[in-house]
Amino acid sequence: MNSSPMQRLLTIMQTLRDPERGCPWDQKQTFATIAPYTLEETYEVLDAIQREDFSDLREELGDLLFQVVFYAQMGQEQGLFNFDDVCNAISDKLERRHPHVFAAEHTESAEASLARWEQRKAQERAEKDLSSSMDDIPNALPALMKAYKIQKRCAAVGFDWDTLGPVLGKVYEEIDEVMDEAQQAVVDEEKLGEEIGDLLFATVNLSRHLGHKAENALQAANRKFERRFRAVEDAVRASGKNHGRSHA
Repeated sequence: MNSSPMQRLLTIMQTLRDPERGCPWDQKQTFATIAPYTLEETYEVLDAIQREDFSDLREELGDLLFQVVFYAQMGQEQGLFNFDDVCNAISDKLERRHPHVFAAEHTESAEASLARWEQRKAQERAEKDLSSSMDDIPNALPALMKAYKIQKRCAAVGFDWDTLGPVLGKVYEEIDEVMDEAQQAVVDEEKLGEEIGDLLFATVNLSRHLGHKAENALQAANRKFERRFRAVEDAVRASGKNHGRSHA
């Protein structure tokens, strides 16, 4: 009887890690050494989505799934957890956070469902005895994403502005502080970097209040600039000029 595609992948992973007949590279990997590849594969999935290349997305999702299988295999070898444990953990969490679907509780709207989701997450954090709303925000998140998450957590406990005016005012304030520091006779580079960071944080907050994630907005801006710059390069090449000092 043929095995399922998932079981086939698990068996391949076990073989790659087999001490006697496995792959030397796969055999020597650890949780720490694999972590950078996980981040890389995650970004490749996002890139395929942004390009709407669904053939590539299928392949990249497989690469990302392989990362999960790799961690599960190493966890099993060390007696920590296995792939079934990983699947059961997420299944339990999803059922727990969706009582309106899997239990007797019912909600009437997507907004109410989201509120219940956040309530369940807060309850889980409390059960983990976390002393702060910040405690389980991953340090390894990209800076813009982490700023967004920090601000959302603050808003969830009432630490937020109710209107857009003060949010925008904070951005202007931080711009002034950056310019003031940059124009000093002797620039304190550490202080300047701190002020730039404050400006970025305030800008993320403005983006959040306007209903956008700064990470996504900046990704879109990067793509737009890259597209325009490529057009400039094409135009310069077509004219036969050296584009080394051309400006967009």
